[in-house]
Amino acid sequence: MLVLVAGIAACSSVYRNHGYVPAEDELALVEVGVDTRETVGQKIGRPSTSGLLNDEGWFYVQSRYEHRGPRQPREIEREVLAVTFNASGTVENIARYGLEDGKVVQISRRVTETNIKGISLIRQLLGNFGRFQASDFIGE
Repeated sequence: MLVLVAGIAACSSVYRNHGYVPAEDELALVEVGVDTRETVGQKIGRPSTSGLLNDEGWFYVQSRYEHRGPRQPREIEREVLAVTFNASGTVENIARYGLEDGKVVQISRRVTETNIKGISLIRQLLGNFGRFQASDFIGE
């Protein structure tokens, strides 16, 4: 009986929340066309993420993950609040996006690619014949 209860408890879901998105009442304090980066930071806080290629927007991201037993965690909810700024630094737009609006984007690849393309090992070894001279081996 104890093993059965422990097995069922091990398979129960554990939920974790990551990130921060301001609530609607906090967001109501921000006025489009009036507030600047500084006033937005004072009213709702600075985000952990901003525009990567340019500084046109601030992105507040909150995710909820489900951990179930030994399986890999699964993201079940995501909310992104995007506050974009115009060239003068005032708020241009505020938009909310959910998990259903997003795409998986690969930020970085940690794979080393070879710089030798289309050349086999045998061809590399045989290609070195004729490049050596006797003076390379004698040490003069």
